[in-house]
Amino acid sequence: MPIPGNLLTTAMAVMPHTDVDRALTTALSLDVPFWPQLPNYSYYEDMYVQAAEHFPGILLDLDKRTLRFSQEKFIEELEAVMARFDDPSYFDISETYSAVYHRFLAMDLSDRPAIRGQLEGPVSFGFNILDENDRPILFDDTVRPFMFEFMAKRINVQLARLLKLNPNAFMFVDEPGLQFIFSAMSGYGDIKAKGDMDDFFAMIDRPRGIHLCGNPDWDFLLNLDLDVLSMDLYTNREIFASYGPSIRRFLDRGGVIVWGIVPTGFENFEKEDLPSLTAQLESVWEILGKKGIDRDFMISRSMLSPATCCLVNPDKEKTVERAFGVVKEMSRRLRDKYRPA
Repeated sequence: MPIPGNLLTTAMAVMPHTDVDRALTTALSLDVPFWPQLPNYSYYEDMYVQAAEHFPGILLDLDKRTLRFSQEKFIEELEAVMARFDDPSYFDISETYSAVYHRFLAMDLSDRPAIRGQLEGPVSFGFNILDENDRPILFDDTVRPFMFEFMAKRINVQLARLLKLNPNAFMFVDEPGLQFIFSAMSGYGDIKAKGDMDDFFAMIDRPRGIHLCGNPDWDFLLNLDLDVLSMDLYTNREIFASYGPSIRRFLDRGGVIVWGIVPTGFENFEKEDLPSLTAQLESVWEILGKKGIDRDFMISRSMLSPATCCLVNPDKEKTVERAFGVVKEMSRRLRDKYRPA
């Protein structure tokens, strides 16, 4: 199985650091490392900006830290982009858009159980990038299908580069926007989203999965053709535990769950400790066990991570780094506890 389980550790990529070396050291401290996204270091390192590189119609203002879209510019630039649509280098992340990514690619990561990359997903990108009329480009019937294909190419190119470093590389598609499609106000219904996401994942090479910190329709998400689901269990544990049948089907067909259990926000982190967080995680496993999911099998298909990313702590990167440490210690203790006899 390319994506490891057995309670190994990983994390979300967005980090509050402004020191690239310190961010990489923190990311490499986990079992399955990743290249950090550091928007406080540079606006180029913002996850939406990185996904927008070479996307036709984009208006990037580094000074104002804004990312917008122009229909007129899209039409002007589309032909030139299509002329390079079969050029893999065009869809990779350049050194301008991420110094961190290229530092990661220069490392020897062959001894790791796996490594991971990520890119902002098309639903979230489409919701957040607004045109000149303040309308999300997700609702544009011309732009939307192109956007899904464009992002699929970007993910595949990055995965191909990571696989050269480690044969068990995999990708997260970061999709916080998926929680909004189930709102009556979204204007983009779940039936349309399901069709678009099925088509999208059919274009993406395996192994692939979704990371989100919100609370979507978990049936919708668990029934997509994913290899890994990374989620904020700390906030959503009660509701997620109620989806036993869908979780069981996801695990049975080979899926891996990344249980995001350790909060990275300063206030929540300070009110918890390792025993309380471990108890919260094990309580969910106990509920799922009563619904017929074998605990040892579930653990074999589980990883641990912080619950969310966090850019706004008063102590900047310190609480996030402490959360990484708690994740590592929790992994060590739980692996000892549940090690097969």
